Amino acid sequence: METTTKKNGFATWSREKLLETASRGGKMAHACGRAHKYTSEKAKEAGRLGGLKISANKEWMSKIGKLGGKKSQQLKRELPPVLAPQNVDLNVPELDNV
Repeated sequence: METTTKKNGFATWSREKLLETASRGGKMAHACGRAHKYTSEKAKEAGRLGGLKISANKEWMSKIGKLGGKKSQQLKRELPPVLAPQNVDLNVPELDNV
């Protein structure tokens, strides 16, 4: 027995119609004063809290750190000799007193 699904509601709308309707709804919410006002301070706080939340998972942080290190080493091996850093002096006198 073959089942077919019939689109209902918003699923029947084109992408353009969905975007236009969402845009009109957002503009109306702002006009009525009901829209969320996302300031740079709120964005900064949200990012900080998100960072704290994800960094609390030490297993995950370890995993992504190892993956990043492996990718970095892989890219260094793949770089042509002209682009690979050579004789880079990491001792910058201006930064010693920071």
